[in-house]
Amino acid sequence: MIEKIVIITLIIAIAIAFLCIKVIFRRNGSFSSQHIHDSEAMRERGIHCVMDQDREMRQRSRLAVNEKSAK
Repeated sequence: MIEKIVIITLIIAIAIAFLCIKVIFRRNGSFSSQHIHDSEAMRERGIHCVMDQDREMRQRSRLAVNEKSAK
């Protein structure tokens, strides 16, 4: 039982170390943002966060969202 706990702890420690390599060994290292609005490729394609798309639709017309959901 203890052997399994040690092995699992070691695997988790190695995984965390691999995740932190960029942060630890680079001078200004940091994790890149995972948000859609921070991705250049997504912005070029016109893809936004669902919250932003909902806000845009509600600003255009309050009935636009309701008409689509009624069909």
